[in-house]
Amino acid sequence: MLTDLPLDQLLTYRSAQTRPDDFVEFWDKTLLAARGYDIDVTADLVSTGLTTIDTYDVSFAGYDGERIRAWLRVPAGAREPLPTVVEYIGYGGGRGHVLENLTWASAGFAHLHMDTRGQGSKWSVGHTPDSAASGPQIPGFVTRGIEDPSTYYYRRLFTDAVRAVDAARALPQVDVDRIAVYGRSQGGALTLAVAGLRDDVRAAAAMVPFLSDFPRSTRITDAHPYREVADYLATHRENVAQAHRTLSYFDAVNMVATANAPALISVALMDAICPPSSVYAAINAYAGPHEVLTWDYNGHEGGGPVDQERTLKFVREQLG
Repeated sequence: MLTDLPLDQLLTYRSAQTRPDDFVEFWDKTLLAARGYDIDVTADLVSTGLTTIDTYDVSFAGYDGERIRAWLRVPAGAREPLPTVVEYIGYGGGRGHVLENLTWASAGFAHLHMDTRGQGSKWSVGHTPDSAASGPQIPGFVTRGIEDPSTYYYRRLFTDAVRAVDAARALPQVDVDRIAVYGRSQGGALTLAVAGLRDDVRAAAAMVPFLSDFPRSTRITDAHPYREVADYLATHRENVAQAHRTLSYFDAVNMVATANAPALISVALMDAICPPSSVYAAINAYAGPHEVLTWDYNGHEGGGPVDQERTLKFVREQLG
């Protein structure tokens, strides 16, 4: 069944989210501090037994110079710089096993698959810790450090995501003029954030993106992960205003207000995890050209393999 507004209302829906006056300053300072550390990319060839794909175990300096892991996969024997996809991961997942996620390299792209700090134990393995301390939180990541934007978990993760593009640009297998960013759910949120924080990615593909329109999402769905915020505020009653202020610095609605890369965004009208109005809030705020894939009868799986098929076509068109 439909979980939210009908499509005709979604097409014109605008979030009540507001952009903090110091939003640009906050992110400029955050990324300037991160770039004070050399990107310091390492890439070690891994023996996988595959004959068509070469895989490298990559690490680079992310937020606060902390080491972030990734896989780099390229067509076997590739010698020339390739069009490249930097991929971000859904909630609870990590970069996965070395033999997973072979589509992009199989299609002829270089593929940098960034690990997610502190996650990677729910449905795919991760290898990157999150060392930062935080105050009281609901189990999960959405309320970790929510008391202040400077301590919020997603400040670190969004910065890692931006730095992953810097890491890709430092790799000899990557054509620095043909980089796209891609992800599903939480990975879609990171994709939109990077599209808003950088002006040098050629395309952005965000499937059923998370972390959007917090004022509405945290109130209309009982599903996790948005439920983590509701559970936190049910006990921290006095922190409602401050928590929403923190979230406003990371809301996709605010991130995409300056995005200029062509984007492909998918949304599912029966999605209880990322309500369709939250996704359309980001779509309708996106400043650059964008295409939308709307799935009438799907939940958080969105278009599934059809999303992947359409994304492959879109990225190939944008990167050449």
